[in-house]
Amino acid sequence: MHMPIRKIPEKSLRIQWYRLKPQGAFMLMMLPGLVFYFIYLYLPIGAALLVSIKDYGVKSGIFNSPIASPWYKHFKFFVQSPYFWPLLRNTMLISMAKMLLGIPLAVALAILLNECRVNKLKRAVQTLTYMPHFLSWVVIYGMCFVLFSETNGLINDWLRSLTGSTVPFLTNPSVFRNLIIGSDLWKSTGWSAIIYLAAISGIDPQLYEAAYIDGASRAKTIWHITLPSITNVIVLTLILRCGTILNAGFDQVYVMYNEGVYSTVDIIDTWVFRTGFENFNLSLSSAVGLFKSVISFIMIVTVNQLSRHWGESLW
Repeated sequence: MHMPIRKIPEKSLRIQWYRLKPQGAFMLMMLPGLVFYFIYLYLPIGAALLVSIKDYGVKSGIFNSPIASPWYKHFKFFVQSPYFWPLLRNTMLISMAKMLLGIPLAVALAILLNECRVNKLKRAVQTLTYMPHFLSWVVIYGMCFVLFSETNGLINDWLRSLTGSTVPFLTNPSVFRNLIIGSDLWKSTGWSAIIYLAAISGIDPQLYEAAYIDGASRAKTIWHITLPSITNVIVLTLILRCGTILNAGFDQVYVMYNEGVYSTVDIIDTWVFRTGFENFNLSLSSAVGLFKSVISFIMIVTVNQLSRHWGESLW
């Protein structure tokens, strides 16, 4: 028995068309963005998927390269390789530290700037804290080398004169991980604070006036008015950061690390770069990239569902 094909009434189509017609100009304005996303995001995802399930060769190309046997060979190789758990551990530790330290520091800086009553000091501190955002990691590594080099770094020169010993900041694996996290916080905290400072500026001033009339101190107004009012922004920022949990900062790590600290700072992205471009195993690197995307998608969906308890979510 064949099910009858349900036809959409012509009247319904006309109603939908009349609803969309006034939005034509806005839809036309969206078109360049949609085309950009399709060409530079969705098409590369499809190409990466094809490359990951094939034994890709440059001469054969994507479509003529043979399919791997089995098709999940490269995914299986990465998961079963001895690099998998160290890479995942390093990536998660660095990324989680940047997120769990970066968000509270940015919120605290935004609150301190908002509470500052000396406008010249406020503008000066805000400028000094967000300026590092515009420095490249090459410049920042040069600054770190001048400060932390074991042979002639300024800090080690000072330690040598006081204690007679030095600290190998750039070659000690455990110390270098802290340097990676600390330099990222120094670079990004001031810029991230702008988001929270904008959210604080949108709070109704009458709430603070009522609190001051009731005798509330600054600390209590921060705790009972400022923080609850920007909770939605903090939660949304946390959700977005969780979506990039496996992006521990390729450009920073690649510029600053060396073979002596691979054990603690070699992350998935740097390993993919060495495997894909230095060893030219593009199928394996594409498989690892897709693995990252799947994990990030699961993370952002999970955190979004948990954030519903605070009444905030992306969708």
